[in-house]
Amino acid sequence: MSLNPVMLGVRFVLELCALASFAAYGWREFSSPWKWVLVVLLPVIAGAAWGTFAVPDDPSRNGKATVPVAGWVRFGVEFLVLWGGAAALWAGGLGKLALVSAAVLLVYYVLAWDRVVWLFSR
Repeated sequence: MSLNPVMLGVRFVLELCALASFAAYGWREFSSPWKWVLVVLLPVIAGAAWGTFAVPDDPSRNGKATVPVAGWVRFGVEFLVLWGGAAALWAGGLGKLALVSAAVLLVYYVLAWDRVVWLFSR
């Protein structure tokens, strides 16, 4: 799998958007004091999962895996975080942003088909 720096950048921005989406959900759906806790906790949990579970020798990362997993497991983590961000926007009452997020994710995964194939081959 060759690394396309543009796609790496897009995936990084998508990850940041997903983390912000979880924070927005915590802010919009819960009342104080839980609002403040969830604004921090939801993105931290998603970011921890993203950073912890990795495929060994993944060229899009540093090649190291804190917790080595199969490619299909890593795809599942990415799917849950990225699409979970879109779902969090929807659940938080931000339907238009959720639809935009889902559309961008769909285009990203179509364009990143080589990464998906690589993940499932591991």
